[in-house]
Parts: sequence; structure tokens; C-alpha cells
Amino acid sequence: MKLIDGKLISQQIKAEIAEEVKAMVATGKRAPHLAVIIVGHDGGSETYVASKVKSCHQVGFQSTKIAFEDTITEAELLAEIEKLNNNPELDGFIVQLPLPKHISEQKVIEAIDYRKDVDGFHPINVGRMSIGLPCYVSATPSGIMELLKRYEIPTSGKHCVVIGRSNIVGKPIASLMMQKTNPGDSTVTVCHSRTKNLKELTLQADIIIAALGSPEFLTADMVKEGAVVIDVGTTRVPSTETKSGFRLKGDVKFDEVAPKCSYITPVPGGVGPMTIVSLLRNTLLAAKGEVYSF
Repeated sequence: MKLIDGKLISQQIKAEIAEEVKAMVATGKRAPHLAVIIVGHDGGSETYVASKVKSCHQVGFQSTKIAFEDTITEAELLAEIEKLNNNPELDGFIVQLPLPKHISEQKVIEAIDYRKDVDGFHPINVGRMSIGLPCYVSATPSGIMELLKRYEIPTSGKHCVVIGRSNIVGKPIASLMMQKTNPGDSTVTVCHSRTKNLKELTLQADIIIAALGSPEFLTADMVKEGAVVIDVGTTRVPSTETKSGFRLKGDVKFDEVAPKCSYITPVPGGVGPMTIVSLLRNTLLAAKGEVYSF
């Protein structure tokens, strides 16, 4: 069993991005500029945003954090998004989800100029990705593909089972694993809460991508010997072992599944660190006037 170290790979990519930014600035270009909008005071969201801002500074990006109280109206937020769309000094921006209930997340996503949509959530980017056209690929699926690539894990012709069908992870990673690319070229099965014979399907899988948000859902009896397991789950569960009183748990029962795997990602330290790095890569592409090409 080999551990897929997302923390290590993310540090390597950050170093690569920092070098490229240095070279850009040396030729007289401005550093890439990423803005993050956050609404309200959700603890998890505030932690993520702080981490994104810190990562921007580490690679030499300019970053702007724009915070609003959760009393902001949908119309006011959409007006703020339009300002960012029209700001020529800004390469990309994201709106941190979740949003308060009175604001439509879908309306917000669609209001973002797809050319600045470094989260890769806009329907234009999602649609282009699904048919293999250049686009911004959403951060978590992009990070997973990068891990498979850097660990040289064979995917061509392999049976990949994705557990979860969210618009943020499940659907896009299934689409990416089907593309005629490396990594990619897999036969993909998508399972979800209504799948009847889930265990039967996961036992056939060469690669399992667990992205359903249910702690320790995938157990050893669901995994065949030698499978590759990518754990996307990050659920905060109460714990007496940590100062915070919480710990992160993945969708995979790691201790019992890991011995059966050829490769596995831990939680934390697997897919998580790659998500922010993918966002930085998309912002760098935007600053260069480029997009991800398949």
C-alpha cells in the first residue's frame, strides 16, 4: 500500500507556481490577482477563505478578501459580482459556498463571468469540460486528476467507480475520468444514494473515488485487493483526541481499507490540499489569458 501525499504534491505545485509568478513579474507583468467573496460567519468557510488568502501570498499572488454580513440581499451581492466581472485588475474570483438561504447559489454562480470563474462552477465551464473543450476545471476534481498523474497511476481501461453525484465533485470527476486523456480513458460507473447493488459495483472497481460526505462509509468488504482509493470526504466529527473537540473524517474507513489498496489518500492530507492548489493554477491560467486544455 502506498499513501498518496496530497500535502507534498501541493507544496511541489505551489513552488512551481511561485517560480512562474516570479518570471512573470520579472518581465514587467503584474502578479495574478484572486478575489474571494465571503458572506456571513460560517466557521468552516472562514477557515477555507483564510487558507486561500495565505496560499495566494505563498505563491506571490495578489489577493482580495471581500466580506459581507449575511444580511446582504441577493440583488446587492449580484451587483458586487458585476463590479468584479468588470474589474480589469482582477484575473479570477470565487464566491465561498454555502450562502445564506435567501440567496440563490445557482444565480450567483451564473452571474460570475465564466472567464473569471476560477472555481469552474459556471455552466459554460462545466459544459465545455464535459465535451473536452478548454475551460476552467473545478478545483477538487482537478486536484484528484493531478494526484493520479503525479503518482503515475494507470487509469486507461480501468473500471472507476465514483460514489456521489454532486455538481462539485461526483459529476465532474466522472466526466474527467471518461475523457480521452491521461489520466482518464476509464470505464466509469457513478453510484449514489439510490444505487441498489453498490457493494457489488465497488468490488469490481480498480479505482474508487468516494465523494458522498458520509464518514467511514466505504469499508474493507466493499474493496477488492489492489484497488486505488481516493477519499474526497471531509466531515467534522466530535473527538476527545483533539484540542478543537473535532476531527476530520473521510468517506473511507481508512484503517481497515488501506491494507487492501495499492494506493490510497488519507484524510486530512490527501485531496484537501490539492483543492486550493488547483484554484491557484486556474488563477494563474486566467492571468495568462489561458484555460486548461485536455
